[in-house]
Amino acid sequence: MVLIGFLAFALLLLLTEHRAHVLGMLPYLILLACPLMHFFMHHGHGQSGDDRHQHNHTGDSK
Repeated sequence: MVLIGFLAFALLLLLTEHRAHVLGMLPYLILLACPLMHFFMHHGHGQSGDDRHQHNHTGDSK
């Protein structure tokens, strides 16, 4: 809990005192976040039982 508080305070100081530097790095941070978002949003491409990636092979031909 103390570590989370310390990190939140450090982030607050970073944003208030070095706003120009943080905003200059924002496009790079978004690009770095893309692989993480892809992994967590797709849950490893259906390996966790996601029905969207599984096909139904029941033999019905309608």
